Amino acid sequence: MIVSNLTVGTCTRTNSALCSSAGDGHSEATSFRTLSPTGHLVVAVCLGFIGTFGFLNNLLVLVLFCRYKVLRSPINLLLINISFSDLLVCVVGTPFSFAASTQGRWLIGKSGCVWYGFANSLLGIVSLISLAVLSYERYCTMMGATEADATNYRKVALGVLLSWVYSLVWTVPPLFGWSRYGPEGPGTTCSVDWMAKTSNNISYIICLFIFCLILPFLVIVYCYGKLLHAIKQMSGVNTTMGRKREHRVLLMVITMVVCYLLCWLPYGIMALLATFGAPGLVTPEASIVPSLLAKTSTVINPVIYIFMNKQFYRCFRALLKCETPQRGSSFKSSSRANKPVRAVRRADNNFTFIVASVGQATTVVHNQADNLEERPPSTDSAKPAVVSLVAHYNG
Repeated sequence: MIVSNLTVGTCTRTNSALCSSAGDGHSEATSFRTLSPTGHLVVAVCLGFIGTFGFLNNLLVLVLFCRYKVLRSPINLLLINISFSDLLVCVVGTPFSFAASTQGRWLIGKSGCVWYGFANSLLGIVSLISLAVLSYERYCTMMGATEADATNYRKVALGVLLSWVYSLVWTVPPLFGWSRYGPEGPGTTCSVDWMAKTSNNISYIICLFIFCLILPFLVIVYCYGKLLHAIKQMSGVNTTMGRKREHRVLLMVITMVVCYLLCWLPYGIMALLATFGAPGLVTPEASIVPSLLAKTSTVINPVIYIFMNKQFYRCFRALLKCETPQRGSSFKSSSRANKPVRAVRRADNNFTFIVASVGQATTVVHNQADNLEERPPSTDSAKPAVVSLVAHYNG
């Protein structure tokens, strides 16, 4: 993750492994302020909690994806990319900062500090860009004039590749002289050097802030805003179902945006204060809080984007009960239905409606937020089952 280097920093004996570059023009000749032993202990406990639950949550997501074929849809591949990057943060990043906090100093030297800063920055930006790509994909699926192709992985695969390439574009430059990676906060983690006042460093920080924090946020707000607008339009077509869906998606969108801001906005604000503010403006205690909030995204992301998804939740319950999805259950993919389908497409103003008669097959409702929901067939054999698919807003 892009962890902020927010306190005035160079060397003391406890951080001597990081001090060899103090005279290279990047650091200021001031004393490195650190936390009290109690402060380091509190940070270690928080990091232990974040690392443990972040690892378990994201590992569970990957297990569900591997076990249940019904989850292997294109849009879920983006969710898996988010979980994979967050899982790597818990494996290659958090253990080192946890160990350093227990000892009150960085433990793996200058090279380890550079590697830690690069790896966490790379994985953090991958997660942020994946969230933006996910919102854009949902927006395109909702606003598209045709049904999404559940077998076409090409577009989503390009989105996953984009998230990694984009992240590399912004995390490799510090390795070659555009800014640098160094100790952050109280000296127990490493990240981009936010403290250097050179034009080289400030230009990189401004670009990083705009293109890796503000831009993804704007994409998320725009796409989910348009999605909510489309669902509101559909509410007028089917009041009961439309209102229910509108409220559910509105809750999900608000949760996503609030958690994004809670995790990352304090991070960006404190980093800018450290970069452009007076030396000593940000204390070690204040600097470590945004860093911890950003790391909690590894715990929160699976909860919001995975376990609020009904498909994943059903598979999770089946996993807990050691069940195998049965034929005709809610796990069954609609594409496997062997009943003949008669589809009628009609246009009405800015909407396209699709209605299909499927005999006595299960009723499938296409839900853009939660993929597919299937309901059991009606017990009334006199009435044919009618499948009401999503209404596409074409405006």
